[in-house]
Amino acid sequence: MSYTVAALYHFTRFGDPQAIATDLKALCVHLRTCGTLIVAGEGINGTVAGDGDAIAALVAHIRALPGCAELDVKYSQAQAAPFARMKVKVKAEIVTLGAGDLDPATRAGTHLDPVAWNALISDPDTVVIDTRNAYEVACGTFDGAIDPATRSFRDFPAWFDDFAADLKAQGRTPRIAMFCTGGIRCEKSTALVKARGFDEVYHLKGGILRYLEEMPEADSRWQGDCYVFDERVTVGHGLKPGDYVTCRACGLPHPRDVAHDCPGDASGAWPHRN
Repeated sequence: MSYTVAALYHFTRFGDPQAIATDLKALCVHLRTCGTLIVAGEGINGTVAGDGDAIAALVAHIRALPGCAELDVKYSQAQAAPFARMKVKVKAEIVTLGAGDLDPATRAGTHLDPVAWNALISDPDTVVIDTRNAYEVACGTFDGAIDPATRSFRDFPAWFDDFAADLKAQGRTPRIAMFCTGGIRCEKSTALVKARGFDEVYHLKGGILRYLEEMPEADSRWQGDCYVFDERVTVGHGLKPGDYVTCRACGLPHPRDVAHDCPGDASGAWPHRN
């Protein structure tokens, strides 16, 4: 059996996340899908897999939920089930930042497509920030991007507050461009940055993955590979599998043909999506 894999997220306001999750769980059981969906008052996030018709039915159901008509979905194919079971969870946030109620549905920065993104980050006056974790950035990033060196997305608000204080001490409130793997973290972090008093805030629509899929390598400003949370480990331009493998001891990615200085058992602390 061939599996259709759908990675999706959308920020919107759900009045009763538990009721939505209950209906989704029943539907997923009926459709025999596998994967994880996270529902919160701020929206929905997850990756699911199943028969093509089943995934189409599930996506149609989610798009019919309040405010979800423009749900962002990225599709891929797998020859074997990529997940062992189906989980539907209710959480406080669909991606954990821990910075209070930011409402990315209405307060996020401006989306840019890959062509507009190239023009923006080519301007030396633009501050470009990678919102991903340190082990992801180590695999690849955009030319000139700032690496916050965070271990978890939860660490980003404290880092940005220190960074913003330095900017304001210099009398600067620059244009800021932010990016992440698929779009969800940079969308939420742009809401944080705007809440901190920065008005010109932009993020890459569809994230690095859409950029690598659409941008010709000859015109690309991306350097290296992009870490992904599946068996491919990393991908490059055209979403071709990269040259990284995962260390069995610490879980960190490293180039296939380069000796890895393993820090030892990380006890499941990372890598992780947040």
